[in-house]
Amino acid sequence: MKRTLDEPSILGDSMVDIPDIGHRVQIEVDGHNGKTTHEGVILHPAAKGHITIKLANGYNASYAIDEVIAVKTLSGIAEAQSTEVAKLQFKEGLPRVRIIHTGGTIASKVDYKTGAVVAKFEPEELVSEIPEIAQIANIDAVKLGNMFSDDIRPQHWNKLVDATQQAFDSGCDGVVITHGTDTLHITSAAMCFAWSGEGTAPPGRIALVGSQRSSDRGSSDASENLISAVLWAANGPQPGAIRGDAAVVVMHSSSHDGTCSIQPGTGVRKLHSTRRDAFRNVNSQPLAYINFEANQPKIILDSTYQTDLAQTSFEITNKPRKYSESVRIAQFIAGPYLHEEEIEAIVANGVQAIVIHGTGLGHLPIDDPGDDAPENIKVWRALTRCVNRSIPVVVTSQCINGPIDMNVYSKGRKQQEMGLLGHGSVTSPDSTVVKIHYALSNNKDVAKVLGMNLCGENINTLRE
Repeated sequence: MKRTLDEPSILGDSMVDIPDIGHRVQIEVDGHNGKTTHEGVILHPAAKGHITIKLANGYNASYAIDEVIAVKTLSGIAEAQSTEVAKLQFKEGLPRVRIIHTGGTIASKVDYKTGAVVAKFEPEELVSEIPEIAQIANIDAVKLGNMFSDDIRPQHWNKLVDATQQAFDSGCDGVVITHGTDTLHITSAAMCFAWSGEGTAPPGRIALVGSQRSSDRGSSDASENLISAVLWAANGPQPGAIRGDAAVVVMHSSSHDGTCSIQPGTGVRKLHSTRRDAFRNVNSQPLAYINFEANQPKIILDSTYQTDLAQTSFEITNKPRKYSESVRIAQFIAGPYLHEEEIEAIVANGVQAIVIHGTGLGHLPIDDPGDDAPENIKVWRALTRCVNRSIPVVVTSQCINGPIDMNVYSKGRKQQEMGLLGHGSVTSPDSTVVKIHYALSNNKDVAKVLGMNLCGENINTLRE
């Protein structure tokens, strides 16, 4: 069926005929730079009164209706065009790696009915899109879900713990978890504590990988990221339950192609919404890099990490820990909008711990030196009541990097006297929350655990 550009719910007042969304077209326009022709797939318009198509390079082009000269249909709906995926072949002598698919941009395509990026790949499709990984390892794949990472909760961490355990029990040398980038670093921390929170190491490598650009875009980082993750899972060193190496994050090192970083799962965070090198270290260092030289990926270990592995003895476990799905941890941001009422309301809902992202070295609005901010005194009293109720109150920093040091200023010392926790920690804010959840789930003393370095999340030698 054809629709015209004069339909008000679609594109406006022009009488140029266009096919349904999803068809491949050639469009001739007279725009800012004169007359030009584009080929692409019709999407929902980016704005009323416009026509939008996805170009072959992965980018979208939009033009006002009155700039359209002609639209010619080239083929039917792109989504309907499918190819059969070949079965994966086993090759003697190669390591065995299982890809556990959860969703995210790395496993996404454009839905040409809506124009949105959606998780659509089956695991076999993911492998078929990047055949180079079949030269690195024997791949098998399971689909745990098709989720965007902002929907992932502790029950999904437990499913991943089970899935990684099953992979190792079945003889896999390593595991790759495809995951959306927005909470990739939180899940990686959860995997680290599950496998190495007791000072033990998993039987093989676990690599979490995502991408900032979907695989049907010309600027996609999906291919190099996945190749690097598979290479690490297949041929990386045996994890040593140190430096957050039980589950690593594999992403681009820069905005350019050619190098991916192997980041510790407890010491990395997404710090940019769109850049391909969005993941950066937090009070940690990369464990290794994957360099692509003449299209051949090569692992280059960090020398300090290599030394640490050689000097560390550890036990391998086949029984990772789980997370209680009933644990509730409240988080607050220190600043002018932190009030007693919000703290008390949360406490009334039965939280087991409170984390406050403090300013600077870990400070909270609890003083009123000018007698003009009674709200601060109320916050101080509310937090004191929490401590008296045996609810752990942990301070981390909005600065992301750097230590929590409550010895520098009198306010920090006051916070310690109140019983607030966190002093001396260099654990990243997100890993701190996961660490508390791990402690609560496994009947550990939160105050004691926070001061420890369980699996590379709190290495005080990295303090500046």
